[in-house]
Amino acid sequence: MALDSNENPDKSISKFESMLKTDDVYFFDAEDFEEIIHHYLNNGKVSLGKKAIQIGLEQHPNSLELKLLQVEVMVFEDKYDEAEKMLDQLQNIDSNNEEIYIQRANIQSKQDNHPGAINLLLEALNLAEDSFDVHSLLGMEYLFMDDFELAKRSFMKCVEFDQSDYSSLYNVVYCFEFLEDFDGAIHYLNDYLEDSPYCEVAWHQLGKMYYIINMYQEALTAFDFAIISDDSFIGAYFEKGKVLEKLGRYNEAIENYETTISIEDPTSHAYLRIGRCHEKLGNNDLAKYYYYNTVHEDPLLDKGWLAITDFHYKLGNYEKALYYINKAINIDGENPTYWKRSAKIYAALKNFDEADFAYKQTVDLGNYEFDTWNNWADVLKNTGDFSSSIQVLVQGLEFYPESAELVFKLAGMYLKSGEVLSAKEKLAEAMQLDIDKLQIFENEFPEFNKVKWLQTLVSEIKKAST
Repeated sequence: MALDSNENPDKSISKFESMLKTDDVYFFDAEDFEEIIHHYLNNGKVSLGKKAIQIGLEQHPNSLELKLLQVEVMVFEDKYDEAEKMLDQLQNIDSNNEEIYIQRANIQSKQDNHPGAINLLLEALNLAEDSFDVHSLLGMEYLFMDDFELAKRSFMKCVEFDQSDYSSLYNVVYCFEFLEDFDGAIHYLNDYLEDSPYCEVAWHQLGKMYYIINMYQEALTAFDFAIISDDSFIGAYFEKGKVLEKLGRYNEAIENYETTISIEDPTSHAYLRIGRCHEKLGNNDLAKYYYYNTVHEDPLLDKGWLAITDFHYKLGNYEKALYYINKAINIDGENPTYWKRSAKIYAALKNFDEADFAYKQTVDLGNYEFDTWNNWADVLKNTGDFSSSIQVLVQGLEFYPESAELVFKLAGMYLKSGEVLSAKEKLAEAMQLDIDKLQIFENEFPEFNKVKWLQTLVSEIKKAST
């Protein structure tokens, strides 16, 4: 006896799985098979989905929908030629079926031919009675092509069809954000909230947009409405805490972060934020407690290790700071930020050889920030290795060729190395870049301030610049 197609899908699935365990053969409507197949495919159970397609086509050999699901599995398994052949056959039977164009578009997309996929989806759009899914697929293809304007319009169409399609709503806001059209996002979300005033997702997104453009009071109001709409919405409490931090209202921020912990299991991000608030309030013991919990909860969160390291560094506890940054390096030795912190701590401990090694690791791992070159050169100067300091500054100037500060330092290092001609050349270059930074050179290399030729060079360049 066939199952009624309106029967509970769970009952159809249970009956299908019961059939697989026995030698009995049960009859299902084609619609039941579609539900069963969708269930398995949506849950990643492809082999069971294929089995359901096989049995379904044995019972309903002319079902176009089941054959299209078979095509979907072929595409999933990268069997594009087989899928195209079957689609050709199906198109001869029903040339106006939009799902055929959707599957062809899926093949083109998986082969990175996104313009081709879009053309096929536009064909499907002309045929579709319910175009919601097609607009969603179009939006994703436009995202693949970095066409955020057209992607935004497609996802907006999805939201027009279904106000509760939060996935598309997120994508609309993402497009606005990528286009840096924050005012446009705020206007769109306010319009949306006119029709859906209790949508916590929209209030949450609106608050984030206000936060980005530093409209903190408006952001607070939006997050409050998100919480009124859903008082268990962890994201709203967390974002509200961030706004309160910005406003210096640390105790209130802590309350909101603690609320997220009370609703759900604690997260390392919440512990980290609470720790920072306590540090700002001068509650050092509590700050330490929460920082320790941060790295315990998630040993891979680099912000946690950096927070506890910086906390001890600011207090002058360099040995403790070194202990924690070394623990971080033992967990992730490929993190350049960890090595950079290590170098800074070793320099504070006047262990310049270890600082030199740590800066070398920092650069080898891809950190080329200005202060990395500047501070590394200082470390080498302190070891008396002037030639290596010069090499580091020359490398740094490849990244920051307009930096008067680095050129002045390089001139000073040439002077320390006795390379007077190179020093004169670099001093002239540095003063032409920014003569106001001469004071930095004079403070860093006071032993050369009274050198006659240097005073003459400064005087000549100052005259020339007036």
